[in-house]
Amino acid sequence: MRDRADFERYVEQRSARLLRTAYLLCRDWATAEDLLQTALARAWLAWRRVGANPDPYVYRILTNTHASWWRRRWRGEVATGELPDSACPGDVAAEFGTRDALRAALAALPAKQRAVIVLRYFEDLPDEAIAGIVGCSVATVRSQASRALAKLRLDPAARAAIETGSPS
Repeated sequence: MRDRADFERYVEQRSARLLRTAYLLCRDWATAEDLLQTALARAWLAWRRVGANPDPYVYRILTNTHASWWRRRWRGEVATGELPDSACPGDVAAEFGTRDALRAALAALPAKQRAVIVLRYFEDLPDEAIAGIVGCSVATVRSQASRALAKLRLDPAARAAIETGSPS
C-alpha cells in the first residue's frame, strides 16, 4: 500500500522532469508550475490506488488537465514586447536560439500531436504507454506522431533546430 512517504519520495525524484514535461505541453513556466501542482494534487488523492509505476498515471493527469485548461483558456492575453532583464551576462539569445526555434515549432502543433511528440521523444515512452496516457489507440499515437513530424519537417525553424542538434 502506498503511503505519504512514498508520495513525497516520488515528488522529490520526479518533479523536475514532470515540470519540464508540463512546460513542453503549455510553453509557459508559470502555467507549467500550476499544471504540475494540480496534477500532483490529483495524484495524491488517488495515490493509494495508483499501481507500482505512477508515471503513466501522472502523465495522463498532466495531459488531460492541460487539454481542459487549453479549452477554457482566455484568449485575450497580449504578450509584452520587452523582456525582463537577464540574470546571465552574455549573448543568451544566441545560446538558446535553436532551442527556442524548436519550442516554437512544437507550439505550432495541435495539443494532441504535441503531447505525443513530448511523451515519445522527451519522456522516451513507448507507443503503448503514450496511448494509455493520451487515451487513444496505439495506431492513433503513430498517426499523430507521423503527422506532427511531417509538420515539423515543413517548418523551417524546426528543420534548422533539428539539423543543428538542439539540446532539450
